[in-house]
Amino acid sequence: MSGPDGAVGPVASASLADVALPATAAATPATSAFRNAALRARAYEIARFLSVGGVAFVVDLGLFNLLRFGPGHLLEAKPITAKVISLAVATLVSWYGNRHWTFAEHRTARRGRELVVFAAINVGCAVVPVGTLAFSHYVLSLTTPLADNVATVVGIVIGTVLRYVGYKRWVFTGTGARS
Repeated sequence: MSGPDGAVGPVASASLADVALPATAAATPATSAFRNAALRARAYEIARFLSVGGVAFVVDLGLFNLLRFGPGHLLEAKPITAKVISLAVATLVSWYGNRHWTFAEHRTARRGRELVVFAAINVGCAVVPVGTLAFSHYVLSLTTPLADNVATVVGIVIGTVLRYVGYKRWVFTGTGARS
């Protein structure tokens, strides 16, 4: 059976006025404005997070390369040691930037708890770029500077996503008042 608009089936004879829209489909202007403001706030937060991460990335990769291939080749034969050192320094840069800029509105009064959880997330996520470097260097025998850097970048990207989720969920959980 087809309705006046050519539709086929049991709904074919129903007019648009007879079809109930779900509550979520009938958004009010206030709901849309709130949703847009929330999306905009999240986009700005992610942009700040990525900016801080970009600085930490430059510190991590720059220090790693300086230690491995810079003057004196201090840790040329020890890529994992160089990565651990560069990652530790980059983590301090990241903590400062995220605490005081990215998630400043969501800091809690329990700074010690924040720092411990932040450090735990970073230790967990630090395994990712160290692991990708170790896999590339020792399992795949890709030992050129380019291969080391590609493996490091892959690990940093994965670690960045895990860090953002971890910070939002477990570290910076305040309600919006600065502490």
